[in-house]
Amino acid sequence: MTTTKVKAFGTDADNAPLKEMNIERRDVLTKDIEIEIMYCGVCHSDLHFARNDWGMTSYPVVPGHEIVGKVTKVGSGVSKLNVGDFAAVGCLVDSCRTCSSCKQDLEQYCLNGWVGTYGGQDSHLGGPTHGGYSQKIVVDEDFVLKVPANLDLAATAPLLCAGITTWSPLRHWNVGKGTKVAVVGLGGLGHMAIKLAKGLGADVTLFSRTPGKEKDALDLGADAVIISTDENQMQSVAGKFDVIIDTVPYVHDINPYMATLAISGTLVIVGYLGGLEPILNTVPMIMGRKSVAASLIGGIAETQEMLDFCGKHNIVSEIEVIKMQDINEAYERMLKSDVRYRFVIDMASLK
Repeated sequence: MTTTKVKAFGTDADNAPLKEMNIERRDVLTKDIEIEIMYCGVCHSDLHFARNDWGMTSYPVVPGHEIVGKVTKVGSGVSKLNVGDFAAVGCLVDSCRTCSSCKQDLEQYCLNGWVGTYGGQDSHLGGPTHGGYSQKIVVDEDFVLKVPANLDLAATAPLLCAGITTWSPLRHWNVGKGTKVAVVGLGGLGHMAIKLAKGLGADVTLFSRTPGKEKDALDLGADAVIISTDENQMQSVAGKFDVIIDTVPYVHDINPYMATLAISGTLVIVGYLGGLEPILNTVPMIMGRKSVAASLIGGIAETQEMLDFCGKHNIVSEIEVIKMQDINEAYERMLKSDVRYRFVIDMASLK
């Protein structure tokens, strides 16, 4: 198989900063699309994976799974996009396509293991797949998405992870006009949950641990803000919410939020991987048929649905554009929550 060397930013070790390196991209096969990457969003998962926080990273690693760019080449069997079109790639670049999950357009739950945009097993070149912190990427057309023409390209990039991560549970739990939704945490995921839930017609409340985010939340579309450390405010919304989207990326106590769920309500965890501490009290769950659930990104069809919805309603992320060379500083700022609300890399800086 013929390949091309392209510039990228990645790391060879969990304790090493990201730096410029060269990686190989395959030349297009029959159903492949080659994309010149224009913008790539920066996700918390990028940092966790680069630093092997989850204990499963193979090096070298080139992060990035919020990719927007321009089609530069297509295989002879491609019908979805043409050279010159704007395209996007999210967290997935392949799956088995034959299991029951894949047949339901739920590739993110592929029973035989989906292939991540980075850190997956590259079935063509061997070794790990490499992500969007690079000049270009080659992906099977079945895992490439169309970008609505009216959307700002840089601000569209985070929709490919932060957007779909919150859209999928909103759709699965049938959020629509009149649904009462609460969002825990106002960050990259949280701000998209507010925008998307409001776009779907829901009544939206932000839960925040500390005052000071009211104006931002209301500007994003929230109808109210509740300080979760204020007992009186929490009691004022007891039994109110049909769905709670919990975006907090670290271990935290979800028990106080259970009292704010309506009968048959569901709290959906989308930001945290790991054990719950303190232990979950099942009494309010049993007494109100309440549920704690979790959700992982979305399938390709659902992601395209989300992009089309965002195009119709002109919904994009709130971003800060950075140069590729500033990624290590951006990681440190991200750990301090010093971003409003998502970094996006201008990949022209890598040329």
